[in-house]
Amino acid sequence: MALPFYNAYKQCADVQIEHNDYYSSVWPGLRISAHERHIKASSPYLVTALSSAVYGGGKIELDRIFNIYVDRHYRCDDPPRDIADLLSEWQEQEDQCAGLLTAVRLEHTAIQEYKSDEFGLLCCTTAGVSNAARAGSARTVFDAAGNKMSNGAVFQKIGQDSPSIYTPGTINIMLWMNGHMTAGAMVNAIQTAVEAKAAALADFGVLDSENGLTATGTTTDAIVLAVSQTEENKPLISYAGTATVMGAAIGRLVYDTITESLQAAQEWKERTHKQ
Repeated sequence: MALPFYNAYKQCADVQIEHNDYYSSVWPGLRISAHERHIKASSPYLVTALSSAVYGGGKIELDRIFNIYVDRHYRCDDPPRDIADLLSEWQEQEDQCAGLLTAVRLEHTAIQEYKSDEFGLLCCTTAGVSNAARAGSARTVFDAAGNKMSNGAVFQKIGQDSPSIYTPGTINIMLWMNGHMTAGAMVNAIQTAVEAKAAALADFGVLDSENGLTATGTTTDAIVLAVSQTEENKPLISYAGTATVMGAAIGRLVYDTITESLQAAQEWKERTHKQ
């Protein structure tokens, strides 16, 4: 399924969005549910995860991942605090989970799955590129204190006390892998996913918003890889590069879900402008 929640968010305001669920065909018990302000992916048990999430990042044990909608003008000095506040409001346990922020319309969430004899893989993506950027090119950056800088040949401060270093646009990727992976393969899997993201943006014609070069991502992209490590009689996967079955599956699912989410957003903008 490409956009499983597309119709859910188009219904009338009195429709209970909370009742719209997607159940994985490759990970028994894995459920992705659409809520008014967030997409929640939940496993029936704790799994090992590696992520760059703004909330719950790093290598952790988790059973839930939240992709939370914020207005595209959102500015905040402390996104983790905002996410913790929302989890409390939703009566969710605030640990053993990861939280992502996105300004992408949640109906543009794309999901794809793949199953082989070695593993099952689910990819859930929202793709927004209003703050698209090209890694390695000269553009505005921020230091650890939030001061605006220029990353030319010589770094120079070009402003103080920027409103925020976090400007949502953002490509958020959740990868759920039902199988066994080494820690090194998990890093390799994220590397492959990032390569696929760059390829999808290049083929879609996304450009850096400052310099017009082909974008490789956005300034606030995030990824979470969750691995069950519980599937019996499955081989231990030690590599996840593009020449492996695992890497090829990751690449295709990431590429396809980013493209689908971007196409949905483009079509929505075209319809909106015609009205």
